[in-house]
Formats: sequence, C-alpha cells, structure tokens
Amino acid sequence: MQTLLPSLAALALASLTPQQPAAAPQAPTAAAAQKHSAVTPAERNGEEWWKQRLQTCNERIHKGDVGLIFLGDSITQGWEGEGRAVWEEFYVKRKAINLGFSGDRTQHVLWRIEHQPLEELAQPSAGKASPKLVVLMIGTNNSNGADNSAQEIGDGIRAIVAALQGKLPQAKVLVLGIFPRGEKPDAQRQKNAEASAIAAKLADGKRVHFLDIGPAFLEQDGTLSKEVMPDLLHLSPKGYRIWAEGIEAKVKELLGEK
Repeated sequence: MQTLLPSLAALALASLTPQQPAAAPQAPTAAAAQKHSAVTPAERNGEEWWKQRLQTCNERIHKGDVGLIFLGDSITQGWEGEGRAVWEEFYVKRKAINLGFSGDRTQHVLWRIEHQPLEELAQPSAGKASPKLVVLMIGTNNSNGADNSAQEIGDGIRAIVAALQGKLPQAKVLVLGIFPRGEKPDAQRQKNAEASAIAAKLADGKRVHFLDIGPAFLEQDGTLSKEVMPDLLHLSPKGYRIWAEGIEAKVKELLGEK
C-alpha cells in the first residue's frame, strides 16, 4: 500500500484538465503539492504515545464492524475524555471509532491514512458494518503563527478527502469547519475561517459534504466562553454536546437513518 497511497494525496492536488467545467474548484498542481508542509504526509517520529495510539487504533480497525469514523486532532481525541458521556449517547450505537490524535496537523492525518488499514473496512466480513460516513475536523494546529496559510490548510484538507475516498470509496465524508478558538475574534480565528471556506468548496452534495457549526460555540458578541472551551481551544462536556447536537441532523441524513 505504501507505493500507491502517496499518489492519493497528489491526486487531490492535481491540476484540472481543460475539459472540466470552468466552475469546478481549482486545485494546485501535483508539483505544487511538494511546496508546503500541509500536503506532505509526515510521521510524528519520536513520539511514543502517538505510535502506541496508532497501533491501538489499527488493532481496532482490523476487528472491523465500524459504521462511523471520526478523524482529526486532539479535539476529536477528546471524545474519549471530556466528551465520553456524549459519545456513548450518540455514537456507540452507530459503531463509531475515534481516530483523533492530539497535536495532529493535516500532514499527520495524511500519513495515518496511508498507513492505517482503512481499506479493510471497505470490504467487511459477513454481518459486520462498513463505514458509511467519516466526520473530519482538522486544521487548527496548522494555523499556529506562520506555519501554514489558509490556502495551504485548505489544500491539506482537500488532500485528506481525496485519500479517504481512495481507501473508503463507498463512504461519505462530512468536512466540518474548523472550530473557533481564542476568547475573541483574531487573526488566527480568521485564518481558520478562511481555510474552512476553501474546504467548503469540496462539497459536491453526494460523496463530500460540508458543515460549519462554529457559531454554535460562540456568544452573541462573538466571544468564546470557557464554559464551552476551558482553554479556549479544547471542548468541555458542554462543548461536546454542542458538537454532537450540531451535526446530528446531518449525520442521520448521511447514514441513511430515519
């Protein structure tokens, strides 16, 4: 798989052909994909906990019977902590798995997709579920300082969606707008909003969908309460309930639930 999958990320960034409709979202060339970090798959070498979590997640994937996948960084991993009760209420019955890794950026998620046996889930054993949906929320760690621009973060999300489609061709992808962070609107929050707007263009209403529930976390004046995000980045139990309730209607729709 390692010889094939790097090309999946490159496919996401391949230039459009002249025959394609002019209105189709423009993508950087494959060569441009190597010019910034957000689209270059990267392993987090030297972080033992990260490797151990990868092994644990892979063992869970090997067991199969997965109907829903959450993919992202520490905010997604937090479903196992502050969000545990809400997860048990909304997602255990849907045979969901949590593939959130604290600190991950788009490039780390790309590496994980290439090295995790997700393709096994696309061909489940008899009587076992196959993922119908991947909920993706990633990019906030790329926005620190001058690490990546909004366009580069958008490129990274595009590459992840393409890689997911290569491994799980029957699953739909729900791309979430990057959650707001910081007490008040600032440059970093604006960068993430711009990256989310770029990611929104990936939605085709069929295999890829986009949803921005960011405003649900904010007060009317645009401030972020520590009751929702105690450190102004990671969610409290209340924050996880806002997340779950904010996407519930769309999740039900995409899973084909009545």
